[in-house]
Amino acid sequence: MKILLVGEYSRLHNSLKEGLQALGHEVTLVSTGDEFKNFPSDVLLKRKYNSGIAQNLKVGLYNLFGLDISSLSLKNQFFKQKEKFNGFDVVQLINESPLGLLPKYEKEIISFLRKNNAKLFLLSCGTDYTSVKYAYEKKFRHSIFNPLFEGKISEKAFFPALKYLKPEYKDLHDFVFEKVDGVIASDLDYDIPLLGNKKYLGLIPNPVNTEKLKFEPLVSAEKVIIFHGINRANYFKKGNDYFEAALKKLQQQFPTKVEVITVENIPYSEYIEKYNLAHILLDQVFAYDQGYNALEAMAKGKVVFTGAETEFLEHYNLKEDEVCINALPDVDYVFQKMEDLVLNPEKLQAISKNARAFIEREHHYISIAKKYLEVWDTN
Repeated sequence: MKILLVGEYSRLHNSLKEGLQALGHEVTLVSTGDEFKNFPSDVLLKRKYNSGIAQNLKVGLYNLFGLDISSLSLKNQFFKQKEKFNGFDVVQLINESPLGLLPKYEKEIISFLRKNNAKLFLLSCGTDYTSVKYAYEKKFRHSIFNPLFEGKISEKAFFPALKYLKPEYKDLHDFVFEKVDGVIASDLDYDIPLLGNKKYLGLIPNPVNTEKLKFEPLVSAEKVIIFHGINRANYFKKGNDYFEAALKKLQQQFPTKVEVITVENIPYSEYIEKYNLAHILLDQVFAYDQGYNALEAMAKGKVVFTGAETEFLEHYNLKEDEVCINALPDVDYVFQKMEDLVLNPEKLQAISKNARAFIEREHHYISIAKKYLEVWDTN
């Protein structure tokens, strides 16, 4: 089968590509690299005008004329190479806005892909109209919108998520759902809002390449090492403020037993190496299920504070704290979970081994690739 993957978040499409290739399929990935993370792509579209005078010019043109020269540049780069993007058996978009362009340009690209390829599928694995609307209407017990509702962050600062509720993005959503053969969710945070939608084909867990992520048994040490990676733009949305407050409390309580490594906005290849020495990785607070960073850390045997709500435990038939720690928007709760692990390091070892076994059982990149192939083939 000949497959085109469009867009990239957190290495999901790269891992799926590796699984598909291992099964003998021909796969092409086109993306913008996901900003500073610099994920690899077979066809890399370069986002321009994002710094210095060029950025000021871009903002001015957008404010005056509604013209986004970054989007226009990316669209032109795509169509200059359009011969690379036709004749595929399956095309999969990573999002309703897979390349991060203005909706009118995304529509042009998606129309081309629909017209020139056999099947078109959509992944729901990042903010989109359905998941944002569900969360904004407070249908989750907690969500990335908690910081907005609590006044920690302005609507302007929350624009990257809130934009999906604007008329032009709702129109893009409707357009994409009309064009695609079906929609797949990558975890429960996107599965739950899609339940009952006639285009929804179900949940396929994130693929994780366990060949590239070797399990590293946790080394017993005098100090428990905790890794906290911050994407400053998503600081409150990920609940980093809860983590930092709990860490401060933990370091005051156990000054000789805890070491904290904090990094900000570094490329993926550097990020994944930085946490190799850590016992614990702090991922995010408001999720119901694990995102990609959490899963990769779990594959390497880290004890991850992330989304692991009741729905997740029931879906995978797990016990609380069996494969990871459910992080809640409660500083005292997060602190107590950290404290328990510092005082009972044998729990770190058990969770570490369980985490790796869980990834191999539920997220192995080749078995997940087979699930995608089955869904694509039957829809």
